Amino acid sequence: MTQSAATTAPAAPLIKPKTSKDDRIMAGFILVISLYLLVTLAFPLYAMLSKSFSTYAFDLTNFEFQVNTGDGWSEPFSAAAQNEKIQKFKPEDLVTSSDGRLAPTDLFPDFSFRSPTLYKLRQVRGDTSFLFKTDRIDDTDWHEYNSNDFRRIVIRASADTGLDNFRTYFSTPALFRSIENSLFIAFLSTIITVSLAFGFAYAINRSTMRFKGLFRLIAMIPILVPSLLPGIALVYLFGNQGMIKGLLFGESIYGPIGIVIGSVFFTFPHALIIITTALAISDGRLYEAATALRTSRWRTFWTVTIPGARYGLISAAFVVFNLVITDFGLPKVIGGQYNMLAVDIYKQVIGQQNFEMGAVVSVVLLIPALLAFSIDRYVQKKQVAQLSARSVPFSPKPHKQFDRICLGYCTLVAIFIVGLIAVCQYAALIKFWPYNLSLSLVNYNFKVMDGGGWDSYINSIQLGLYTALAGTIVVFVGAYMVEKTNGFFATRSSFQFLAMMPMAIPGMVLGLAYIFFFNNPDNPLNGIYGTLAIMVICTVTHFYTVSHLTAVTALKQMDREFESVAASLKQPFHKVLSKVTVPVCLPSILDISIYLFVNAMTTVSAVIFLYSPDTTLASVAVLNMDDAGDVAPAAAMGMMIFYTNVGARLIHQFVSRNLVRRTQAWRGT
Repeated sequence: MTQSAATTAPAAPLIKPKTSKDDRIMAGFILVISLYLLVTLAFPLYAMLSKSFSTYAFDLTNFEFQVNTGDGWSEPFSAAAQNEKIQKFKPEDLVTSSDGRLAPTDLFPDFSFRSPTLYKLRQVRGDTSFLFKTDRIDDTDWHEYNSNDFRRIVIRASADTGLDNFRTYFSTPALFRSIENSLFIAFLSTIITVSLAFGFAYAINRSTMRFKGLFRLIAMIPILVPSLLPGIALVYLFGNQGMIKGLLFGESIYGPIGIVIGSVFFTFPHALIIITTALAISDGRLYEAATALRTSRWRTFWTVTIPGARYGLISAAFVVFNLVITDFGLPKVIGGQYNMLAVDIYKQVIGQQNFEMGAVVSVVLLIPALLAFSIDRYVQKKQVAQLSARSVPFSPKPHKQFDRICLGYCTLVAIFIVGLIAVCQYAALIKFWPYNLSLSLVNYNFKVMDGGGWDSYINSIQLGLYTALAGTIVVFVGAYMVEKTNGFFATRSSFQFLAMMPMAIPGMVLGLAYIFFFNNPDNPLNGIYGTLAIMVICTVTHFYTVSHLTAVTALKQMDREFESVAASLKQPFHKVLSKVTVPVCLPSILDISIYLFVNAMTTVSAVIFLYSPDTTLASVAVLNMDDAGDVAPAAAMGMMIFYTNVGARLIHQFVSRNLVRRTQAWRGT
């Protein structure tokens, strides 16, 4: 063939895969769930980001006065001119929040509500307003008031956009110091937690010690309690009247020491799960080769074990870092005057009603969280790439001395975990620490405590059940559609991106974003604000990513031939979903439901801004009772959450075992 003939040959036609009616319907489901994630995640975050750039100040040039002291009305003069005359407010004094109010009487030093003086007030441009009693006046007309009524007027701030909020934040030493504190606590807690978790995981995977199952069970206990519960236990141990406060040698538990110890407690199981997985996929052939070459155990550890688990260690480090830097409950309980970013958000919003500064702190908190999440995702992909089809599972051999060391180490860690839980239970049962140590159930009389009573506990169970039911359906349906749909690559990729986003968003940031988005009167979804429904939506969204990944992992194990055969038999996809996919994936579906239930029971940060007096939760009640000084009842409520989650886990195990026996019998053939 000549060169000219080769260049003139027609290009091969681009063959596009055909999409069936089922594929189009499934793509429609993807769009619906994508819309859910946009409304419950992307739009609120955009509203919060916009709020962080919103600035408010009193524009005195926009208001004019006239005064009549009995000899006729004066010429109009602006509030700015009057302020310049009396030097009442400096420019920085006029900066405020969206709810800022300024009384015009402050501009008249000789004002008296008993005087017969009359006042007229108007705004020049009409782009803001002032309030008279409860009436909002936003026109440009003159309004006349006597002195008694004039004192009831307040001027509202004018809105603008810019970086002033960020400048204020970074120029305020107390606020800026929170960044340093948060990073320090997160780094230190990460180093300690990952080190302890690696030792624990190494002992379980590399030794033949006894009681491995018991140690695994104990190590998972912190997942079942709110993050602030270890803070309460540490107060009883090392507080001003603590049982063993002398062990701190005069140092205070209120601050970085308490936050680090508590952070290690509640992040330990998260790091352990990741590191255990990394050690479990180690290639046994490498250890056989090391033994054959008579390599020492120490050298084998550094040349085989650590390199093989490095991605797991890095991933665990970033997960722990993210959990610590975004946690709110623990530093709120035991942090004392040691400011952290998450607590700053709470103080700005609840304490000072400064929503704009709260949004700024949320954006600052979002940066390290997003960075840690991005690196973690990258590392997880690298970890998967280390797997090989020829890998041989490692099987440890008995070594009495090493097994004793591992047993002793795991026992110490187990004592630390069980000890803190036991202290909380003891605190919940004694009448009045440390003066009356007799046992009683008086601390469980939540009706007389500041926290919502038993209704809070019932609300939490309802939240957990609704979250488990609705969340499992939404998550699994979304994962099925995105995994089994043919074509629509752009739609599926966009959905996968949205499904990954919630893991990178701290709970307090999401909760604050919901205030800005759902509490807007112009939002048609404003009606759900303050109800249990918005907390269910927030909780499902907050924990969506892990549930989605669990469902996708289960679905990937199923051959796509099921759908191909069903299509050839002209069976609709929903029959395959209900008759084949759901029964096969039932263990994962049950895992998703219990994961959502447990997290709904223990979450604090995601719902702290969303509850109303009728929808107080048990985890929030723990915080409120601790704030009110009812520490023992707070411990009692925390233990109720723990025992509820233990019961839910036992029910989950029982139901799973029975259903799996009936639906998974084919796996044994």
